[in-house]
Amino acid sequence: MNVLIVEDEKGLALEVDEFLSHEGFTVEHARTKKSAEEKIFVNNYDFILLDLGLPDGDGFDLLKMLKGLDKRDDAVIILTARGAVDDRVSGLEQGADDYLAKPFSLSELLARMHAITRRKHRLESNDINIKGLKVNIQNRTVMFNDERINLTKKEFEIFNYLVLNKNRVISRTNLTEHVWGDVLEINSDSNFVDVHVKNLRKKLSQYIPIDWFETVRSIGYRINI
Repeated sequence: MNVLIVEDEKGLALEVDEFLSHEGFTVEHARTKKSAEEKIFVNNYDFILLDLGLPDGDGFDLLKMLKGLDKRDDAVIILTARGAVDDRVSGLEQGADDYLAKPFSLSELLARMHAITRRKHRLESNDINIKGLKVNIQNRTVMFNDERINLTKKEFEIFNYLVLNKNRVISRTNLTEHVWGDVLEINSDSNFVDVHVKNLRKKLSQYIPIDWFETVRSIGYRINI
């Protein structure tokens, strides 16, 4: 999953970036409201971690802009030194998914991100069972019975995103955006997504039939369950 950190405090942004990158997230950083707006207009994000006190504007204005865009479901967690109840209430009422006051624990941030993912996809736990496979979104593993299937980081991210969005056609562009990040930095003519999917299918097919893992011609992929 890809994350945009909107934070002007360089040390904190770097700390969060390193932690989430280690946990398998693709992370981008914006230090100003203007920079964040430019990134949001180009890319969709699974999570936006939003500081309210930006040097060129208020984070609430950025949140309002985001919620005014069509077909966006980026989850927003406000990270701020503002501890007033009115600020927390305002952020949540304007569409933020959660609110963490600084200083905060990185492990708590991660737990809240997992909780949002479960709510968003109507999951009762971190485990997703599909056709005899068990996908754990927290441990980032795919198991068949008691055996772990040896997927690369990108193969897991592709499979995880498709499973979370089961029965929906996911375009190659959308998949690229959520797994690799900024689409402007990627050659649109490249077939690297198809190569990763081919390798993923090959590994899964060693354990179970994968007729439910569909290629939608000229568009992308779909998990049918």
